[in-house]
Amino acid sequence: MTRTIILACLSILLVASIITRPDEAFQASLQGLTVWWNIVFPGLLPFLALIELMIAFGAVHAIGALLQPLMSRLFRLPGEAGLVMALGWTGGFPCGAEATASLRKSGHITPREGQRLLALSHVPSPLFMLLVIGSGFLHRPAIGAAIAAAVWSSALLASLLHARFVKTNASKPGNQPQQETKGSLLKQAAAAMLAARNRDGRTFGKALGDAVTLSVYKLMAVGGFMMFGAVLVRLAEPYMPEILPAFLLSGLLESHIGTYAAASATFAGGLPWNAAAIAAILSWGGASALLQAGSAISGTGISLSRLAVARLVQGALAFVLTLAAWKPLTALFSRVLPAAAPALEQTDKTGAATSAIVRAGDLHTLWPYTPVLLLLFLFMSASLIAASLLASPNTRAR
Repeated sequence: MTRTIILACLSILLVASIITRPDEAFQASLQGLTVWWNIVFPGLLPFLALIELMIAFGAVHAIGALLQPLMSRLFRLPGEAGLVMALGWTGGFPCGAEATASLRKSGHITPREGQRLLALSHVPSPLFMLLVIGSGFLHRPAIGAAIAAAVWSSALLASLLHARFVKTNASKPGNQPQQETKGSLLKQAAAAMLAARNRDGRTFGKALGDAVTLSVYKLMAVGGFMMFGAVLVRLAEPYMPEILPAFLLSGLLESHIGTYAAASATFAGGLPWNAAAIAAILSWGGASALLQAGSAISGTGISLSRLAVARLVQGALAFVLTLAAWKPLTALFSRVLPAAAPALEQTDKTGAATSAIVRAGDLHTLWPYTPVLLLLFLFMSASLIAASLLASPNTRAR
């Protein structure tokens, strides 16, 4: 009852703020829409449709059989989790959450496994970190790559530690244990794919239509969350205490806007602290990304509050890792990535660009790079499968 009253009061305050400041609310919603259209929509659409098609035609089950040795050893998760990890790491927010929810609803993972898989796969898009932040916001592609390395490392480290030191339930509902299937991993994969395809039974046209329709519906919901987060940031800015960095509010609520503000910040420690703040914001993801994940996992038994705690831990790890490995990471990536123009002008002693406004000219749209994302997903999946085959006892015996 108390929670309902609090939410009702907050809703009334939000509506009143929008009524009293309609122009700022409108501009903020356009800002969220710009980010969604240029970055999120092209980055997510192919992957959301792809996971639905892969489930319909049994590809998820086949790849799951191939990845079983690797994922069970490293993360104590079923093989299908490896595919979700690849989708989340290439598609970005909230692709990992959607894929995790799909596996949970189809009975391939338990709620506990889903909880750990969600924390591992709910990460930002690599092209957003490399192109938008590295090349666009900071004008230093090497820094974008260093930030991406810190974000991914924090997710891996947290998941590995959780798998080693926290007791987990290894049972898997609705699945026959793949280890009981006779023959090689390839035969197991073929058998799993055929069985899943027979269970689904939809034609290619029907499966494709369902996948596209569901993906667009989910993307519209994601866009709504992002616009809502942008409006909240703009309306709450005047009430922020001056002692706090101005990028803190936007970073807590919406990661895309927060990273722009952190990139434009002035820190006593210089650029390494900008990068560390951006890595922490990206690993946290923002309340908007958490709400997107919450919408995806609704009814699956996976806890959003536990995800929030995991994201806070990963954010702290990413901040520390970025500062600790700043020199070797930037030196390494500077050798393989081209240099660019100077970073964004720093404008405010508290650390934010004016109103943290993401200008369209500062964004690298991801529409032309959709094929690159798909190739990256294929490369990551193939690498995981190769590592899993090497880790398989049957493969080593031969």
